[in-house]
Amino acid sequence: MKRIKIPTLGLNRPVIALLLFTLCLSPVRAAYDDLTKLQPTRKQQHASLEVVNLLKQLHYNNVFMNDQLSSRVFDRYLKVLDPNRSYFLRSDIAEFDRFRYQIDDSLQSGNLAPAFIIFNRYQDRLVKRLDKVLALLDQGVDKFNFDLNEDYLLDREQAAWIETEKEMDDLWRKRLKHLALQLKLREKTNEEIKNTLSKRFKNMLSRTVQANNEDAFQIYINAFTHIYDPHTTYFTPRESENFDINMSLQLQGIGAVLQSEDEYTKVVRLVSGGPADKAKQLKPADKIVGVGQQGEDIVDVVGWRLDEVVQRIRGKKGTTVNLEIIPASEEGSSRTKIISIKRDTVKLEDRAAQKTILELPGKDGMQKFGVINIPAFYHDFRGMQEGDPNYRSSTRDVKRLITELKRENIDGLIIDLRNNGGGSLQEAQKSVGLFIPTGPVVQVKSYKGVEPIADLDPKVFYDGPMAVVVNRLSASASEIFAGAIQDYNRGIVVGERTFGKGTVQSLQPLDHGKLKITLAKFYRISGETNQHKGILPDISFPSLIDFTEIGESALDNALPPDIIRPAIYSPFQSIDPMINFLRAAHNERIDSDPDFIYVNEQIKNRDEIKSKKTISLNEKTRIKEIEKSEQRRLDAENRKRKAKGESVFKTIEDLKKFNEDEQSEALSTANKVEIDYVLTETGHILKDMISLSKPNSRVAVH
Repeated sequence: MKRIKIPTLGLNRPVIALLLFTLCLSPVRAAYDDLTKLQPTRKQQHASLEVVNLLKQLHYNNVFMNDQLSSRVFDRYLKVLDPNRSYFLRSDIAEFDRFRYQIDDSLQSGNLAPAFIIFNRYQDRLVKRLDKVLALLDQGVDKFNFDLNEDYLLDREQAAWIETEKEMDDLWRKRLKHLALQLKLREKTNEEIKNTLSKRFKNMLSRTVQANNEDAFQIYINAFTHIYDPHTTYFTPRESENFDINMSLQLQGIGAVLQSEDEYTKVVRLVSGGPADKAKQLKPADKIVGVGQQGEDIVDVVGWRLDEVVQRIRGKKGTTVNLEIIPASEEGSSRTKIISIKRDTVKLEDRAAQKTILELPGKDGMQKFGVINIPAFYHDFRGMQEGDPNYRSSTRDVKRLITELKRENIDGLIIDLRNNGGGSLQEAQKSVGLFIPTGPVVQVKSYKGVEPIADLDPKVFYDGPMAVVVNRLSASASEIFAGAIQDYNRGIVVGERTFGKGTVQSLQPLDHGKLKITLAKFYRISGETNQHKGILPDISFPSLIDFTEIGESALDNALPPDIIRPAIYSPFQSIDPMINFLRAAHNERIDSDPDFIYVNEQIKNRDEIKSKKTISLNEKTRIKEIEKSEQRRLDAENRKRKAKGESVFKTIEDLKKFNEDEQSEALSTANKVEIDYVLTETGHILKDMISLSKPNSRVAVH
């Protein structure tokens, strides 16, 4: 076909590509042929050499540049480009294999040719595939036969590379049929389905033809840096200008941490005290598939870059953003959910520690346990520097709350660190100091050696019985706190295995962009590290969070746990002699506790859904599966409610309405500590421990 030529008039490449895209589909191929045979720049070549040298000199993990590393970078680069093996053919991979053991040498010489050869082929395959997809959609959704008994493989990460174009065509026919059926089951018309999917793939095509050499360079260099560890990351000059978003991936306006996964945007965690956390609608591992502004239609964002999704979610304080999500509990199903979150700033008072009282019956009447929730280890550095005598910090707030609880004559103290993503290391150190005399709190190991960080204040502000509650989203500084309390035998740690981030990063400027590099690692005073494995509670609770989805151990190439020499410290009397009794009593209680029974049922359901490798493309089969899933959900909820003496729901719609009302109510009580089944069980464990305990005594460790 004759290629269309358009005068550029001095426009840049993305503008040209966009103009061409609006004409018709065929010229997009021509535009791609003319514009996106990408080549590396001298600045990028120099930056690659800088990254190599910095990793050799500064990175905590000493990885050798050899053929083994080269092969790992090669495989990771292909995985990042084509994670579901849906674009490259086996013949492409066979052709690329000549680079498998050359990448280490190429990186050390600044040769980026292998990266760009592979990337250009990827672009070529992607554009051709999107052309075919859009042509298939043009034929109409009614061409799909949803009465056939066909299955679609959901995860192709470990599948064989496809041999022929015919096989690839059939894979994409099934994929489109799967996407169309999802929308059909949401009661979309054929025309709506066609428009939605056409718009999605046209957006993908538009973004593909606008890709530039910075995109290729960044993907390749990060395939290399992430071999060292998942937190060592290269930022382009453009990303460096917006460092706050790209370092933390925190969305200004709703308070959520996101990452890209395949073509989706996945929630990693929520910022404590943020709008999303308060709204109680967005959960870790949920996937965002659409974003809409208040009063506007939701825009499909499947296949969008992370920074583009971030940009759509951000907005002015007080405005509302609508998100269409696939709940983590519905992975693989046809259901999505639309939620609304009002944007706001995360205020210090919203993240401040709060207290309440938990009362439980005991042999001598009611026993009182103080509960302090610490959502983050915060410190108002500006207020302190300006001499404000009332500046806020987590340690100062916890001291005040403990003083108030002492006046209530509490029998024990529970520190709730669930969903505490960390914060100030100094505050974690000082907070541990409230409960111990002087001594080390954590050790930091870098290329300079091991440096202990200690509490130097000999005063013990609270010396009574205590428990610390953690979950999978307790990370970094909160893990340091929980680990120190556990190592000192100062209290019992209960809940879920924590996140497991025990590394320290630093930002290094380059002539072209920046490199975030892992320089050091945290170690507990026992010599162990929370890196990768997290803090293992003395008594574990079942978790609704899938550890294979969320946490350091879920990340590729996370640094492994290891052991160094323990610090010199003096622990309290060990709880080991009583731990078996405490666990047995705990297990006996939760075996008949309606809330824990419900959680275990939800875990079982989640694991069953996740274990399904394929999904039916037969409409009637899918409807039966959805009805079965919803009935199981309703039955589990009603069993729990009946056991607790509460009214049951007649239909799944009644349950959904109830949950929506609960979420609305949660906004009005967001800053209060609510006693839930986890805190109640923690109180029972602490009560048992008190009944078994003798007065604390200290022994020296040498």
